[in-house]
Amino acid sequence: MSELLSFIFGQGQQFRRVRLPSLYADFSLQRQANPDGFAANTSAWRDALGKAAKAGLIPAPDNVHDTLSLRTGEKLLQSLETKEWGRPLALGAVIDEAVSQRQMIPFQDFFAAPKSIHSRIWIVQPWWLLSWGLKQIGLIDASPQAGALPTGRYVILPNVEEAGEKMMKQMANSSNPVDRIYPISLFSIEAARAINLKNELTDSDLEVILTYLARDKSAILYDSQAVKFKGPGETSSTLSEQDRTIASLKSLIADINMQVILLSARISSLSEDARNAIKNKNRMSAVGALRSRKLNETTLAQRSETLAQLEEVYSKIEQATDQVAIVRVMEASTAVLRNLHSQVGGIDRVENIIDGLREEMDKVDEISNTLEASEQQDGVIDDSAIDDELEDMVQQAKVQEEEKEAWKTQQRLANIESAEESKIGQETRNNEVSETQPSTSKTFAKNQDTPIEEGIRLLGRLSLDENRNTIAQHDVVH
Repeated sequence: MSELLSFIFGQGQQFRRVRLPSLYADFSLQRQANPDGFAANTSAWRDALGKAAKAGLIPAPDNVHDTLSLRTGEKLLQSLETKEWGRPLALGAVIDEAVSQRQMIPFQDFFAAPKSIHSRIWIVQPWWLLSWGLKQIGLIDASPQAGALPTGRYVILPNVEEAGEKMMKQMANSSNPVDRIYPISLFSIEAARAINLKNELTDSDLEVILTYLARDKSAILYDSQAVKFKGPGETSSTLSEQDRTIASLKSLIADINMQVILLSARISSLSEDARNAIKNKNRMSAVGALRSRKLNETTLAQRSETLAQLEEVYSKIEQATDQVAIVRVMEASTAVLRNLHSQVGGIDRVENIIDGLREEMDKVDEISNTLEASEQQDGVIDDSAIDDELEDMVQQAKVQEEEKEAWKTQQRLANIESAEESKIGQETRNNEVSETQPSTSKTFAKNQDTPIEEGIRLLGRLSLDENRNTIAQHDVVH
């Protein structure tokens, strides 16, 4: 089993064994009869081919594996062939469906599009558009010949979009414009690193991603020498000569740095050769190795010095770029302050406003003081009015007390009258009884007061005492 098949069959649920007969059959006939089954099979193959391309497993001429595009044809069918199920018979329908859903775009159409492919105005080849339309209305057979897969090349849009997002996130996040400029060779290496590729981008992938980032995302400016990620608010449409110079400097630093690495490795190898020659008692080889090492050490020293100088120049360029940005901000800030000061109107206007504000605040204080004084005057208490009111209350209390005493006196008199009436009745009864009692009883009755008479005398004394107390209280009040 090929590496490509092993990868695809390891995709989990979509390519589990029970589904393989359906996936390798000519399911293009299900487009109308079983749309759900057709959609599931085409989606499975489309996703599998996209992931296989991303992994660099799609067969390609000269063993150059593109990750952002797919080459179709006989070689792809051969790599997908199995002994048990043969070749996938509906792969042509999968490609057509992917193109119609804008998941894949014919290679030439991708580059010929005048505007972003997301604007739905990208150009397709007339013959493909005509044949697709005739298939949709049923004038020609919508299903290609079983097992047929025309030779072609297609840009895999999901792969391109994912790669573009990763590159912008990792390569365009520097605040210094110098760090966002890359020579083409260095861009290819850094871009491959951003999308986790072992090698640098292929020429085809590089062309695709540059076009996508520049046209569809408006994220870069590029030409044959350099690539520059745009900064926030940058509206430039072409690279400047300064950008190209910085890219050339970075390219030269990268080249010399690589030379230093190679020279260091060469020196280590020559030293090892010299030691081996000495062990083998081969004086001539040892001397030759040491001479070569000396030459390489001299070259390494020169390259290292040059590299240090170039890196210093690069550092100064970065510093100068930051200074330019600072000066621009300061200049813009100066203009803002000048505009604000013009709106203020100068010191004299400010002083006049402050004086006017103080006058108005003083008026507010004066009005507040006047209102407070008026409230204090309204709140003065008249002592004579209080005395008069107190006198009226005392008189009312006196009248109420006299009325109460008069009522009590009337009650006492009524009680006395009732007692006298009772006494008279009792005396009458006593006289009737005395006629039958001895004369000694009569004598004792004359010497003793009855209880009623004693109560009358007590009530009289009580009334006289209360009258005296009332008169005394009245004198105290006055």
